[in-house]
Amino acid sequence: MSVEVLASRALDGVPHGFLGRQGGISEGVMQGLNCGWGSGEDVAIIRENRRLAADAVLPGSRIVSPHQVHSADALVAGDWPDDSRPHADALVSDRPGILLGILTADCAPILFSDAAAGVVGAAHAGWKGALAGVADSTIEAMEKLGARRERIAAAVGPCIARASYEVDWGFYERFAGVDPSNERFFGEGPSGKPHFDLENYVLARLACAGLGRVEALGQDTYAQPARFYSYRRATHREEPGYGRQISLIGLGI
Repeated sequence: MSVEVLASRALDGVPHGFLGRQGGISEGVMQGLNCGWGSGEDVAIIRENRRLAADAVLPGSRIVSPHQVHSADALVAGDWPDDSRPHADALVSDRPGILLGILTADCAPILFSDAAAGVVGAAHAGWKGALAGVADSTIEAMEKLGARRERIAAAVGPCIARASYEVDWGFYERFAGVDPSNERFFGEGPSGKPHFDLENYVLARLACAGLGRVEALGQDTYAQPARFYSYRRATHREEPGYGRQISLIGLGI
């Protein structure tokens, strides 16, 4: 099975892609294109999957990714080895020939581009990073490389949808305490507990930042087991592990 690359119309003309689990050489519960260093799978398998992912988006390029820690920290991509990645949850770059890579398994991947400035960014937005402002940090880091936010386009890739994302009332109160208008990103689920709309929360943060164009792919990772990895689904099924999909963006060589 070939690697599936989901593209955003907002990022037309810029090498990018939101990849799922289709393609790749992983087997078992991680079957497919598992690109996660922290998944516990053999490093040689992960390296090959990442090579396949890079070739599907920008052949001949190298993936650079951070050690993700659910922060709001954004860094300029460097030449660090895969086993010495700095802790951060977003990267930016103005260098051709590299792909910024973000891993997810329900969290929201965000890809950014100011094509006129030749600056790109990628962010991992779980609920903690989204609330802390990882999208804003990425935009600010891009501006330091010459981007202008009114020209930046951003796309939110596959992530867990509200229908699949039951949370507790403490979670709800954390968001409502920061801004009462965040109530609009919650709805009552079948059990009576709140459900959180991560995708639309991230979209709203991007819109408030004044970006030129924003788009969401509207793909639920939890509800599509053949297509995407999902931490929450693996937990509910009591599976022994779970893979990570990768989202990539770069500048042509």
